[in-house]
Amino acid sequence: MYQQMVFVNLAANDLEASKKFFTELGYALNDQFSDDTTASIPLSDTVTLMLHSHRKYGEFTKKRIVDSTTSSEVLLALSAPSREAVDELVDKAVAAGGSVTGETQDHGFMYGRAFDDVDGHTWEVMWMDAAAAQS
Repeated sequence: MYQQMVFVNLAANDLEASKKFFTELGYALNDQFSDDTTASIPLSDTVTLMLHSHRKYGEFTKKRIVDSTTSSEVLLALSAPSREAVDELVDKAVAAGGSVTGETQDHGFMYGRAFDDVDGHTWEVMWMDAAAAQS
């Protein structure tokens, strides 16, 4: 079966700071598709984060680029293999210069937290026990 890929394109206020932030979370840059205006960061085999300078991002849209520190343009969600992995990624994000946003969601079979990256984009990290959710 064909595995469709998803490319999440976001405008970065400071591309170098954004690259540093995501590499401190443990992600690696794909140098083949990165340059001084864009950072390509694979999040999984089928999902890639594309961070762009405002100038480069503006080449893809005629719309005004929002200030993601004061306006929300998208909520991004990442799955995690365990509750501990949720906490670990959010803690890494805070240590790398991000900030916790929202309240911890703990529903027993599902657990999640969220952080804002250095550009103000909100990332939700969640774990769910699929077997418990079905019952």
